[in-house]
Amino acid sequence: MRKVFVLGLDSLPPKVLYEGYGEGLDFIREMTKESANYLMRSCYPPITIPAWMSMFTGKTPGELGIYGFRHRRPGSFESYVINSSYIKEKAIWDELPNVRTGLFGVPPTYPPKPINGFMVTDFNTPSKEKSYTFPPWLKKEISSMGLDPIFDIVYRTEDKESGYRDLMNMVDNHLKIMDYLVKKRWDLFIYVEIGIDRAHHMFWSYFDKSHPKYEYHEKYSNAIPEVYRKVDSWFSKVNERLPKDTVYVIVSDHGMKSVKGSFVINQWLQEKGFLKLKRCNKAKRNATEGKGWCGDVIDLNEELIDWEETQAWAWGGYYSRVFINLQGREKRGIVRKEDVEGLLKDLKKEVEKIKGPSGEAWENFAFKPEEIYPEVKGDPPDLMVYLDNLNWRPIGSVGYNSLYQEKNDKGPDDSIHDWYGVFSVYDPEGTIEKGNKGVININEIKDFLKEIILSR
Repeated sequence: MRKVFVLGLDSLPPKVLYEGYGEGLDFIREMTKESANYLMRSCYPPITIPAWMSMFTGKTPGELGIYGFRHRRPGSFESYVINSSYIKEKAIWDELPNVRTGLFGVPPTYPPKPINGFMVTDFNTPSKEKSYTFPPWLKKEISSMGLDPIFDIVYRTEDKESGYRDLMNMVDNHLKIMDYLVKKRWDLFIYVEIGIDRAHHMFWSYFDKSHPKYEYHEKYSNAIPEVYRKVDSWFSKVNERLPKDTVYVIVSDHGMKSVKGSFVINQWLQEKGFLKLKRCNKAKRNATEGKGWCGDVIDLNEELIDWEETQAWAWGGYYSRVFINLQGREKRGIVRKEDVEGLLKDLKKEVEKIKGPSGEAWENFAFKPEEIYPEVKGDPPDLMVYLDNLNWRPIGSVGYNSLYQEKNDKGPDDSIHDWYGVFSVYDPEGTIEKGNKGVININEIKDFLKEIILSR
């Protein structure tokens, strides 16, 4: 039985893999010259969670009921983090019980579930003290070799030096664990390297010369190529060890590009009359989590909102999730159910009119979940907003003197997700025709992989 090895390079854009931008992926790029190469169209939203699971279940985020890393509990300001327990659809490894599968770092697989094979969970794993493997004793095997996984790092940090060091240590740690795991018995192996994404977020402005803030740095301009080189070198050695007829898949969950700035979405909602904040009371400046807000920047919170006059508010992120202050769902809802449709239409029209800081036209999108998904499960937002075709990041905090900000309110971030990633299939036996094949949707990849696996 021929093996299939899937190398997931989180956030790798087409211009890096297919157009040769930057350095460090020499072996992988050579392989793509003999591969079937696709542009991979990511999902709405193009975020690590839900994108990888959309890929491996073949389901849209709406069908999965997963709309990002965290979700809002309806009727409250509380949120919860998505993990594997929220995935109810079958992934490719669940549908192929006779195929022994190895998984490393596939989001979200924490907490681990039984599979025919083995797994080490993803970056959302809280710590090495938690159960992070299946079977459970695999954790002891890994730990006994001094290879406790580094699941993630702090990548939105002003301390670039510590970020650089932690990034390199994490990638090295992953590759050492993979050296061990790849020697086990498997038919299908899926390895997702989150370090690619973290490198992009930390160091894109030192790497991409088209970045509006591009700056050459002797060390940091080499950070992304160095991560590429580490993975590429490891992969070339694995290629030498595995059977010559192994099928290789190089894939990303979304692309990456330079972020132009941040847009203060809740202040915009306030300006348009959809949201009303309570008047500033300087006597209560420190009433909320020790922070003030009278001209100070603060995360929007329940106590700041005048609910009797508020129709909608929003979360920031790679896209904005807008919530209606709906009667019967929210604690102090004022919008009647029969008025929701009209309100959403008004919001969409206003979103489409948003322009850039110099009055330049933006390509904005606003969707109700049911407009883009065949089924809507879980706790969806009422409206999904994308600004300037993802070039600008919406931020949810308030207290700024302008709607347009240079920085992300969650910490430094050099880049933003893009719609198109990569999907490249190398078949050494030539049963898959090589060349440029156009576009494949992310939720079509599962069936593509199943066909490869079952035809071996």
